[in-house]
Amino acid sequence: MRMTKRFCSVVSLVIFFQLLVHIVLAQTARASRPEDAVGTQYDTTHVYVAPEDFDRFVASLLATFGGTTTKQGVFTVTPTPSSTMSQLVLTPAGTLSVFGFKTPIPYPFGVERTGYLVTDIEAAISEARSSGADVIVAPFNDPIGKDAIIQFPGGVNTQLYWHTTAPSYPVLQTVPEDRVYVSADRADAFTRSFLAFSHGKIVADDDHAPGIDIGRPSDTYRRIRVESKFGKLTVLVTDGHLPYPYGREMTGYEVPDLDTTLEKAKAAGVQILVRPYTSDHRDEAIVQFPGGYIAEIYSDTKPNASH
Repeated sequence: MRMTKRFCSVVSLVIFFQLLVHIVLAQTARASRPEDAVGTQYDTTHVYVAPEDFDRFVASLLATFGGTTTKQGVFTVTPTPSSTMSQLVLTPAGTLSVFGFKTPIPYPFGVERTGYLVTDIEAAISEARSSGADVIVAPFNDPIGKDAIIQFPGGVNTQLYWHTTAPSYPVLQTVPEDRVYVSADRADAFTRSFLAFSHGKIVADDDHAPGIDIGRPSDTYRRIRVESKFGKLTVLVTDGHLPYPYGREMTGYEVPDLDTTLEKAKAAGVQILVRPYTSDHRDEAIVQFPGGYIAEIYSDTKPNASH
């Protein structure tokens, strides 16, 4: 009987150490694996507008932020039959992929927030799965490479893409901020998953951020700021009781001077939805471009802030 108990104890110890070695090796492999990200200028906000608003929207972006565009074309960018106008807008404050579908938009396209260029799409998908994300659109060929769509915990959809010929876009003057609204139930799961996938780090986690950020100046909320080679990401943890237009803005664009930028925007037909206010060393406003796209624009008011 004693021998049996001793034998079971030894077996249990062997299994424990085997599991421990497996975990350590897995963590070491993840830490040593190269990052999938290429650079922030290749991480694009996806904007869907009606074809009749397409040119006016692109013109308003250029008038507000400056920059250039790629040649406009009509393509199939989904794994099932469809047709869309498509154009990249390369601004100093961020890159946007603009789509104007001429056909109904196949599900689940149209709700992905961003597109991340990766060095190896199969490796990136494996990393996404390991981090706890779902692959909701398996890899498929597009006219210039491959695409897939993943979903992080909390329902945050992101496109991954890879080009057959590596693109070359200008380095950004300021890095845009992806703004993600999630519930308290899923905030930690989303953050863990995104950090594991992006190899990023938390630069701030404030449990009592000022509620003016979400249109509720008398309240506080939790705000998590993350940085990685994919860019900046802010997690806004709320109860969903959000006045319009909060929660509709997908991206925050940093500019050297907010007032000057807003004057340019208004002249280009951009509507100011939330007038400028100050929070967390930022002057901020929320705007709506022709075609319906809603975004935050802000300038950094910290002393010696770099732009």
